[in-house]
This record gives sequence, C-alpha cells and structure tokens, in this order.
Amino acid sequence: MLANKMLAIRPAVRRAIVTQSRRAISAPQALARCPARLTATTTYTSSSQFRSYSRPADPQFSTRSTVVQLLSNIGSKREVQQYLSHFTSVSSQQFAVIKVGGAIITEHLQTLSSALAFLNHVGLYPVVVHGAGPQLNKMLEDAGVEPHFEDGIRVTDGKTLALARKLFLEENLKLVEELENMGVRARPITTGVFSADYLDKEKYNLVGKINSVDKKPIEAAIEAGCLPILTSMAETPEGQVLNVNADVAAGELARALQPLKIVYLAEKGGLFNGDTGEKISVINLDEEYDHLMTQWWVRHGTRLKIKEMKELLSDLPRTSSVAIIHPADLQKELFTDSGAGTMIRRGNKVHIKSSLSEFEDLAALKEVLIRDREGLDAKATVDRYVEGLKDRPFKAYFDEPMDALAVVLPQQDSTFAHLATFTITKAGWLTNVADNVFTSIKKDFPKLVWTVKADDENLTWFFDKADGSLSRDGDVLFWYGLEDGDEVKQLVLEFTKNGRQMFGDYNLEARLHRAAQAALNIGKGGQQKRSYSTYRTNALQSYRMGNQGASGRRSYSTTNPNPPLGEKNISNTRPSKVALIGARGYTGQALINLINAHPNMDLRHVSSRELAGKKLEGYDKREIIYENLSPDDVRRMASNGDIDCWVMALPNGVCKPFVDAVDQGAQKGGLIVDLSADYRFDSSWTYGLPELVNRSTIARATRIANPGCYATAAQIGIAPLVPYLAGQPTVFGVSGYSGAGTKPSPKNDVKILTNNIVPYSLTDHIHEREISSQLGTSVAFIPHVAVWFQGIHHTISLPLKEEMSSRDIRNLYQDRYAGEKLVKIVGEPPLVKDIAGRHGVEIGGFAVHSSGKRVVICATIDNLLKGAATQCLQNMNLALGYSEYEGIPLE
Repeated sequence: MLANKMLAIRPAVRRAIVTQSRRAISAPQALARCPARLTATTTYTSSSQFRSYSRPADPQFSTRSTVVQLLSNIGSKREVQQYLSHFTSVSSQQFAVIKVGGAIITEHLQTLSSALAFLNHVGLYPVVVHGAGPQLNKMLEDAGVEPHFEDGIRVTDGKTLALARKLFLEENLKLVEELENMGVRARPITTGVFSADYLDKEKYNLVGKINSVDKKPIEAAIEAGCLPILTSMAETPEGQVLNVNADVAAGELARALQPLKIVYLAEKGGLFNGDTGEKISVINLDEEYDHLMTQWWVRHGTRLKIKEMKELLSDLPRTSSVAIIHPADLQKELFTDSGAGTMIRRGNKVHIKSSLSEFEDLAALKEVLIRDREGLDAKATVDRYVEGLKDRPFKAYFDEPMDALAVVLPQQDSTFAHLATFTITKAGWLTNVADNVFTSIKKDFPKLVWTVKADDENLTWFFDKADGSLSRDGDVLFWYGLEDGDEVKQLVLEFTKNGRQMFGDYNLEARLHRAAQAALNIGKGGQQKRSYSTYRTNALQSYRMGNQGASGRRSYSTTNPNPPLGEKNISNTRPSKVALIGARGYTGQALINLINAHPNMDLRHVSSRELAGKKLEGYDKREIIYENLSPDDVRRMASNGDIDCWVMALPNGVCKPFVDAVDQGAQKGGLIVDLSADYRFDSSWTYGLPELVNRSTIARATRIANPGCYATAAQIGIAPLVPYLAGQPTVFGVSGYSGAGTKPSPKNDVKILTNNIVPYSLTDHIHEREISSQLGTSVAFIPHVAVWFQGIHHTISLPLKEEMSSRDIRNLYQDRYAGEKLVKIVGEPPLVKDIAGRHGVEIGGFAVHSSGKRVVICATIDNLLKGAATQCLQNMNLALGYSEYEGIPLE
C-alpha cells in the first residue's frame, strides 16, 4: 500500500518540475522563507510566463511544486527528477534512514528541520533516529553524576538511564515540534521499535544490544503521513529500558528497512583525506577498501567508521549507500551528482581487459555495445567494430554487471590515447560507476582525448573530467594531461580542420573510428543516461582538475594520479629490509620481538659489538648472526640499496658516524629512525610522536628522531592543558631500572634499589629540555629510578590560569585523545603494574586543588615499548607506507 501511495504521487512530482528560478538560494534558506502551506502555485505556460493563482486546488501539490523548483537551484531540474524517480521507486520507509547526532539538534535544529521538511514536501519519508550524547554529558554533570566509559561505551546505571530517558524524550519532542511548526507532520516514536538483550550487564550495566526491529510503528506513522522520529532506546522482553548507541541503532534500523540511503548527519560534514586535508566525496568499498585501510590517516574513529559502513552495506542491496553530511548540505548530497559530503558505497569493482580473448562471452560484450544504438544496422555495425578491435591494441574497462563500459585506444604516433567508447546504463549513473571507470582509465592513461556531441545531456560530466575542451560544428573535443602548449595547439588545429575525423590523422584507422562512432553514438543513451547539474556553452575552456568547488565533481579517497613531488607511497605491500644498529640493549630486544611479528618487516642485519658472532635468538623469519658493523660497512650497504630502514639503537652521542655513512652511501636515501637523543633537537629531522605530531609529516620523513620514554608520557600528559597553563608544570617521574640500560650502575643495581628510590639529574635533564621544546612551554622534570624492571609513572602538577573542574579537564583529555589506540584516559591514577608489558599510555587522576587553579595528573608508560620500541615501529610503519599499528598488539 505504501509503495502504491508513493507511485501515485510520482506523476505529480514530475509535472511539478518547472523552469528554474532566476534567483538561486540555498534550499534551507528558501524553506525558511516559505510559509508552511503555500497559497499560490506556479505553472508554466506556452508564452514562457509564470502565472500565480490565488486558490490552488491542492495546497500540498503547491508546496511540493515550489520545493522541487527550489531544489532545482542547487542542481539541475533533470537531476532532481532523476533522483526523485529513484527515491520514490521503493516503499516510503525504504527511502532513507537518517541518524541525527545530539549536537545537531542542539546547534542546528532549524537547519535540520528545514532539510527534513524539504524531503517531506516532495513526498519523501526519511526515518529519523537521533542521539543526545553531548546533552547527556551536560545533564549528568549538572546532576553530579560522573560519566564512566569502557571501550568507548557509556556505562549506564539506573540514575544515568533515568536522566538519559528523560533527555531523549525532551530532545525528540523538540525536533517533532520544530517540524510541526514548519507544517510537517511528525510522529515521536520513543518505544516499541528496538528490542534488545543486555550487551554485557556486568561490564556496561543497562546498555543494550539490539536483536530485533519492529517496523510496524514506522509504517503506521508513514501511512498516516507523518515523519517517524525515533529515539535510540531499546527494551528487553521483560520491558526493561536499555541505552543503545544511536549509530548502532541506525545501522540495525537500516538492516531491517533496507533503504536506498543511510545518512549520518555530522557537524564536520564528511570524512577528510589526511594527506590533502580535503573532504572525501566518494569511497567505493569494493574498489578501494583494502587500499584505503593501509593509509596512515585511516585510524581510530575513521577506521572504525569505514569498517562498520562496509559491514552495514554488505547486508544491504548494492544500490544502497551511506552519506556523511552536514544537515545544511543534505539536499545537495541527495539530489546532485557532485554531492556535498562523503558518500560510501559498495560500488562495482572495475575489470580491465586488453584483448578480445580475455572476454569469456563476446556475445555479452556486443549486447552492451548495442544497447545505445538504434537502427536496423546496429548489430552489423557493432560486429564490425568488435572485429576491428582484433587488429589493434586497446583497453576495455567495465564493472561486473557491465553497467558501464569504456574502450580506450592508444595512439601509435602520439603521446595521448583516445576514448573511443563510453556507454553506461541508468543504474550505472545512479551508483556512480562512471566515475569509478574514469578513475581507472586515468591511472593507465595520463593523457586522453575524446569527443562528444554538443547536445549530449551529460556534457557537463565530461567537462568535469577534462582539463580543456573545444566546440566545433556540434561536436566537443575534450582532453586532459596535455600540458605542452604545442601539443594542445596541434590537437586544436587538427580538430578545427577535421572535426571528429581528426583521429584518422593520428594513425587511428578511419574505418574503425567511423564504425565505432556510428555504432556507439558516444554520449547518447536516452533514458539510460544521467543528467548533470550545470551546462557549459560552446567555448574553448581550459581549467585544472581537482577542485570540487570549481568543477562540481566528486573527489576520491585514495586515488591521486599526480601525487606531489616526493610524496611517499602509503599503500606499501612489499616487505621492508631492516638493519638494527646496537641491538644488545633492552629496547633493541623489544624491537626485534615486534619486527618478528610484523608481516612486512624483514630484519636483515643486527649489529652489536659485544654479541658479534652469536646467533640472534627469538627471531623466526630467518637465521641472523650478530655482526659488528662499522660505518664503512653501513656506507657500502647503503650504496648497494641493501636496506630500506636503519634503526639506530645506540647510546647517546655515538650515532652520528653511522648516520653520516647512510647519508654518504645513499645520497640521503633510506629511512633512519634514531632511538637516541642525538637528533631530537635537529630541525632537519622529524620528531616522531604520532599522537602529537602531524602524521603526514612522519609519513613523508626519511630522518626520524624517536622521542624519549619519559618525554613521551610527559608530553601526552601535559599537551591538552598547554593553552590553560598559568605557569611551569612540574613532572615527578619514576622509572623501572630497565630505563638505566644494561651497563651496570647504581641506577640499575637491584640491591641498591630494593626498599629504595633513587633520584638523579634533579635539574637540566635532557628530557626536561626535550619536553619543554616540543610543548613550547617551560616544564620542570625530576627523574627517579625504582626497583621494578619496566614501566614509568609520572605525577604532574599543572598551575591553571582559570578555575576548572576535574570533569572539565577529563573531558579535554578525552576529546583530545579520542580514537587514539595507544592512549587511554582512566578515572583513577593509573598503576605501573598495569602498564608494564603493554603498548600505550594511560592518563588519569585529574585531581583539582580546592582553589580550582591547580590540577595533578598521573601518566604511566612502558619505557621499553611505547616509550621506545613500539613508538619506533609506529614511525617505521608510517614512513615505510604500512598501517600505523601493523605488528603492534592492540587491546
């Protein structure tokens, strides 16, 4: 019934598409200026004049007509019609599930309501589920309830749940009332949809794991003409209300409803490429997922979100997609090709063939080629075209169902190639397979030319893919990659003289070209084509690609056919050859253990003067004998390219001859990570603390100074409060005796340390200088050594320039390190015995003096792991092109 209802309004929606307004305004702004129910409708007459009538027969149709007209200002009328047809092709509840974060309701309520109203006024019924995390944090603080999280999940006791339920009902009503004020009927659905069991009652208390979704309340709301507005609360079979994460609820709702779109509204408006800083427009999971997950910047929250989206979309039809978008840009994301946020879809992996023999079914290929061709001679023409491909090199690009097919012909006496065939179905346009195919072409052919008829309805898409174009006699010539002025000039002259037949002069068989053009009629596909948002007139246009704002095209997450000079490949799958200079110490042994477990690290040489000639124990990949490598040996190995990464695990002050040897042997090629303090103050080296230093800088570095153990924990413990400091912080640090090295001394003599604690270097320790220089503020550091073997404890006293509560400070730290896999924020002061043998840093305590102007924070770290070897491996992974945490056990 719901599907029939939607189908019934589609002709009205199509009739409502009118000539685009001359004055372009944004959709949310336009709706805010419109009354809830308009009293005039607009029709288009044969004299091309707009007439207003005072009493429309159908006010809802009037509103819908006006809204569709306004939507046409953010795209083209054809785009709007195309997508409306697509979205109304399924039952109402299958259009979209929209997850709304609590911050959106607080900060962008009117914008959100306007966006939802627009969708409703064109006959669409998104199913909305919202959270209220930020509001709940504030409410708990006001009620004196200390929030507690385990593994990022809010532990929910009875008092917290009571407050959360009250808040969710208030926020739900707030959104419903705002929609009603805009003339949109909305129904609050706060119970009865999500059934759940306890996620882990002992650990999380009243937190639920959804086990079923009842669609009936949603269907009833839509049948009554209301937008369903859901809270993310669930109930057990016994009626106990449970707290559920709103993202999880939205995912389970999508699995039950199987919608075309799943939309996550977020203030940032999308995901961002860590290298370029640009918003990612499209992620094609089938094509890009494995490569994407190797990127150094795909980590923590971003990595988890992409993984969850992949799992979600695998349970949905291939036509479904996920959009991460700001509510102000929702209409542009849904109704235009260029989009505005980040769209994540499964996509169809592009296959590439270079000979007809590689096609299992030539008849199927011909059927694809013939689908755009009209006329009785279509089959014969396609047969001639395919026969011609036997005699020349080509590359064919297509997805699995062949919704898109492109054929590129390299030119024998030219640097560019010719796109001879490009055919795509309606389904291919709607899933953006065209972009995916074109991206694959660009990887293989840095220079390409093609022609399209000037009246092609998809002309703008081709403009977006080109660096330049020229129109002549109803045809448009496009090209990209032709940067040489003479080359462009020659191309333009040939096209001006010969039009589309110019390719015959570039050693392209004229017969084959004419047959191809006649058979395929490039760019014409009737209803099988997708229209685009802007139409450019006949002109010679030359512009650079890559700016979404200028071109209106979507950018892709990992594809960069022209990377900046010197940019590293950050998708390495080749094993890296490693040499460890100075392996006798505890840190060297810890690093050897990590490399042994790393799938892409190949330890080739281990140098230790004391152990030379002995077999390296604990390394399983190959037999290695300790060597006593000299700088000359290192220089020779560097000259031969024997090593990809040199790790210097030497005492302070003795590293330079080996670094110089690598520089001389490889002309500064090859990666060096120095674990000593020798280069931590050298501006030509990169300081390798990934949690506080831009990871893209580390990923591009060839000389990395690994931070000190004390210094790592102190910096992570102080950094979030640097803007709030009123004076010098004091760090009281105590390390286990492994930090004093293997050379016997009072600082690692267990007899001296038993029942004792030994202070040393009470002022001007090198770590004091390191911490201060990296944080940009003076820090006092007082190191001690105690009887345990490994692990460091810091007690840090920080004076504040304004009064702050313990909760304020803890929230600062949680926000600053959200998603960092090797930093954990805890409530109580962390213990050394809990950090020993683990790979991260724990921060806790957060005790504020009664004045509110001083806080004491505690930090713990394993000095051999995150304080040295683990951090070294993080830096190696980033700089060598592996995932940052590859080979690091994560808890």
